[in-house]
Amino acid sequence: MSFEFGKMVKFAFYFKQGVIYTILLSACTVAIGFVLALVVALIRINKPGRSVLSRVVNKVLHVITGVYIDVIRGTPMLVQLYIVYYILFGDGGLTAPKFMLFGFISGEQFIPGIIALSLNSGAYVAEIVRGGIQGIDYGQTEACRSLGMTKLQNMRYIVLPQAIKNILPAIANEFVTIIKESSICSVVGMQELMFNAKRVQGASFLPSEPLLLAAILYLCMTLPTSKIIAYFERRMRRGDQR
Repeated sequence: MSFEFGKMVKFAFYFKQGVIYTILLSACTVAIGFVLALVVALIRINKPGRSVLSRVVNKVLHVITGVYIDVIRGTPMLVQLYIVYYILFGDGGLTAPKFMLFGFISGEQFIPGIIALSLNSGAYVAEIVRGGIQGIDYGQTEACRSLGMTKLQNMRYIVLPQAIKNILPAIANEFVTIIKESSICSVVGMQELMFNAKRVQGASFLPSEPLLLAAILYLCMTLPTSKIIAYFERRMRRGDQR
């Protein structure tokens, strides 16, 4: 079986577009998903005050975030993408802003894709963040209280910096995962790498070469990222051993 990769040269523009789209989509997803995960994790671990209103609000928020995590983790990402794209931004009446980035990234498709992927990523990362925060020795919190620090100051200056350092490899790995899972957005016409690979299949009448080239490009994006993650993880471990 022979491959004609030479014919892919004239379609290099489409693969370049796909790589740019995929990286931008993944970066935005990880950033927004982490912020969402942090909020959800803080709600999940927050202890209510003594007032009845505080307890009721805390309970309601706890239930909402619990349902969000269970629903997102219990349903396929493809279904979530369809719900966001066709229901929320279709029948639901939401309108994505109309803009163009680099001449080929349409906001009407890009924004729903980011929202769907961020909701999915946030549900998984929230549990990672929660575990990282709860893994910090509670004695440090008690020491902060004895120094007169508020709960917010303790979380901001003591707990979160240590927790983020501990979970940073997991967060970075989420970026690698999102790069691969972003290929699912091709089903709604988002011009990421997989969509453009299918476009080249139709234009070139070559079924194998575009897919193999797409796989190589995905590997070129994820492998260096994994190596960088491993490097920083080793650096952090050396710092802890001093």
